[in-house]
Amino acid sequence: MIREAGYFLLFTALAVVLNRAAYYYPSPEMLKLSLTFLAIALVYLGYVVIGYVVTSLIATKYIQDKKTRYSLNKALFILSLLAVVIIGIRIWVEETQSLLISYGILAAGLAIALQDVLRNFVGGIYIMLSGMFRVGDRISIGETAGDVMDVGIMNSTLMEIGKWVNGDQPTGRIVIIPNAVVISGIVHNYTKDHNFIWDEITLPLTYDSDWKAAIQVFYAIVLEETKELTFQAEAEIERIGEKYYLPKKVVEPSVYTTLTDNWIRLDIRYVTDTRQRRLLRDKIMKRLMEAVDAHAEFTIASESMEIQGTHVITMRGNAAGEEQ
Repeated sequence: MIREAGYFLLFTALAVVLNRAAYYYPSPEMLKLSLTFLAIALVYLGYVVIGYVVTSLIATKYIQDKKTRYSLNKALFILSLLAVVIIGIRIWVEETQSLLISYGILAAGLAIALQDVLRNFVGGIYIMLSGMFRVGDRISIGETAGDVMDVGIMNSTLMEIGKWVNGDQPTGRIVIIPNAVVISGIVHNYTKDHNFIWDEITLPLTYDSDWKAAIQVFYAIVLEETKELTFQAEAEIERIGEKYYLPKKVVEPSVYTTLTDNWIRLDIRYVTDTRQRRLLRDKIMKRLMEAVDAHAEFTIASESMEIQGTHVITMRGNAAGEEQ
């Protein structure tokens, strides 16, 4: 507080000295300069007092996040600076028409210079009022996806998922996204009104396989592993159906069959918790492969091709090939 008091006394002293100088040496410019320093001193005093009350008493009690308190203090500083500029224009410009022109130029200049800041600010207000996403939600914006850790006035902070890490798991990087991107961009929210998504596993079977038996076995495995999730998804769909127009969705596991040139493709569709997709997928895949090993009547298909007289076999889902 000693430094703040020193600045206040300095601005006040300059205002007094210039005022006395204008008394002995009459000059309109000297008087206006005196009034300008007096305005600076008063606005600075208000900034210090209000800033102390808000950041030290109110914010400390109700706002635990240090970054939010910093942003609040920065907003007070910007408002104080804007007040000084407006008062300064009022002091130095006497004609009403010139005053309006000055304010217009100031407003246009601020809009151009701070357009990104204003867009981020508007985006932050929009996020908070609309509930587009909140802390804890899993979202993706553009090529970035992650779990929301903080929603600020200017930026939102995510724990990144994906990129070089498969299965929607965290990379460890913290991503700062300007709030302005929500104004014209597309936001995907995985957990806004429910906590599940659909996932699919594709298995190719040879044409000599007993595909009917395979469908029954695979369906039974997935049904067992997703029974509780399916019940939860049904309840959540019924609940959000009261908020949105949402036709009835099938959440039970399904096995879809497609004939290709090389094999019978089985697409196994099921619901999973948004944050547990990789774990459930891994569990189901292991059980499916165990079922394939235990049943000789159906076999996983492979792709074979001829390259310059050499027979190359490439297993689907395997990066390695076997050359014969």
